[in-house]
Amino acid sequence: MQKVLDFLKSAETYYLATMDGDQPRVRPFGTIHIFEGKLYIQTGKVKPTSKQIAINPKVELCAFKDGTWLRLSGELVDDDRVEAKKSMLDAYPMLRGMYDENDDNTQVLYFKNATATFSSFTSTPETITF
Repeated sequence: MQKVLDFLKSAETYYLATMDGDQPRVRPFGTIHIFEGKLYIQTGKVKPTSKQIAINPKVELCAFKDGTWLRLSGELVDDDRVEAKKSMLDAYPMLRGMYDENDDNTQVLYFKNATATFSSFTSTPETITF
């Protein structure tokens, strides 16, 4: 899991895909964090992303850097605890202008049943599950 976190942080931007009915939706994300041994992302509850994940928690993200790409698929689980939200916002203080761990909008979600695959054109794919 640490290798996944390090890659996503170094790539800075990854693209998260959700389902909106039968239509895939992809958008850029940047928050990625480990808290209590789980890999978390962050969004706002008012965003379509949050509503799509509530209906279908299966997601996939993709990032690319230096000729290597990462695909991470799994299910996102909402963690509404203040401690989880605070940990994420402490890791990304620039978000504090829009989010607070005590508001009704901040949402942090962690991956379960996750499969991460690192690929490139020059090496054998490496798969990590968590």
